[in-house]
Amino acid sequence: MSVKQAHPSGLYLLFATEMWERFSYYGNRALLALFMISALSFDKQFTSALYGKYTGLVYLTPLIGGYIADRYWGNCRSILVGGALMAAGQFTLFAAGSYYTHLPLALPLLYSGLALICLGNGFFKPNISTMVGQLYTPNDHRKDSAYTIFYMGINLGSFAAPLICGSLGDTGNPADFRWGFLAAGVGMLMSLLVFQIFKAKHLISPTGAPLGLPPKRLTAAEKNQVDVSLSTIDIQRMAVIGVLSFFVIFFWSAFEQAGVSLTFFARESTERVIFGFEVPASWFQSLNPVFVLIFAPIMARLWMSLSASGKEPSSPTKMAWGLIFLGLGYMVIAFGVKGIDDGMKVSMLWLVTMYWLHTMGELCLSPIGLSLVNKLAPARFASLLMAVWFLANAAANWFAGVLAGFYPEVGRPFPTFLGFTISNLHEFFMLFVAMSLLAGGLLLLASKPLQKMMHGVR
Repeated sequence: MSVKQAHPSGLYLLFATEMWERFSYYGNRALLALFMISALSFDKQFTSALYGKYTGLVYLTPLIGGYIADRYWGNCRSILVGGALMAAGQFTLFAAGSYYTHLPLALPLLYSGLALICLGNGFFKPNISTMVGQLYTPNDHRKDSAYTIFYMGINLGSFAAPLICGSLGDTGNPADFRWGFLAAGVGMLMSLLVFQIFKAKHLISPTGAPLGLPPKRLTAAEKNQVDVSLSTIDIQRMAVIGVLSFFVIFFWSAFEQAGVSLTFFARESTERVIFGFEVPASWFQSLNPVFVLIFAPIMARLWMSLSASGKEPSSPTKMAWGLIFLGLGYMVIAFGVKGIDDGMKVSMLWLVTMYWLHTMGELCLSPIGLSLVNKLAPARFASLLMAVWFLANAAANWFAGVLAGFYPEVGRPFPTFLGFTISNLHEFFMLFVAMSLLAGGLLLLASKPLQKMMHGVR
């Protein structure tokens, strides 16, 4: 690769910063539902609801963080404040884990820790994603591959987190959950340290100006000269972001079952013993990121090859296929549990295959979406529209908690969804098959009109 084609060094700084932050978040996610059930004795329905509200707020607060960054603080200050709040939240959860036998103390610490993580993520997440795009000129052909590299950093952190935090916390001893939360807090401190030390040297725009500074304060005369109007093309492109955001709600609400219902399934209904070693249920959450690390370069080459031959599908089409792959993954696991009795366990190969198909769907949707929002959003609304993208994730994560509450549980009346009774695991997983395939089919039909509204953006 020639020097001209090389990515700016700032990309690798953001890669490392995001990698450690995702280690912190996914280390927390790997343990949270198990901690609430095993240590705090919550039931599955309450755990699923609380998990959904928490992860929903994690993706809702970027609306606030994106606005404050665009208007007052700039990206860098927002990232540092957000990271500090998230580290404080993880250490608060460590304290909650230390007092798990004393609920009047553990519960306020649990809720406070989750609130700090939600607020901190609001400042951190939209701003670091936006800064990736700011390293390049608007029409730089390297931007798609930059987001793919950045996405691999996300998954490197989320691959290591369940293995390390899960090994420390998911031991069968409720007292050990705190050590997993402590490791997640240390990971967040590493993210802050890396960013603070290297940001001034490496976060440079294509023009040579430093990135992430607070926005310039305009005088009254300058404000009167600023053109705040939006062209028809701008409006249509923003509408595309809105439509695609709606469809990704269905993707992430099914995908994010990994932290709740699929963790319940791994723990209770999956044969996890290999050569005498019982694989912790939390470790299965590392399957998705390791598959991303393996297959992301393959998918990137596939898109490049199709582009060279003029056959590359549009971004909405790719995202539709992401939903279809997701539905196929749930079809596999639904087939695997069909007809089994309560208390029986199935081979872990069913879960592994499902996670592989989910990963292929994710690679069609998530990195494509991040890059597309950056391309479609007017520059002055970049952080805010990235936050709108994460707002869809907020709705999806809340909905994921609602859907996980339909997980069949012995001793509890069978739940109903839209008039249908869910009496076993096969019916539960078929709910996600139907939802994903229907949404994927509708988006496939809408792909050509959406492509026209993008006005040349791929």
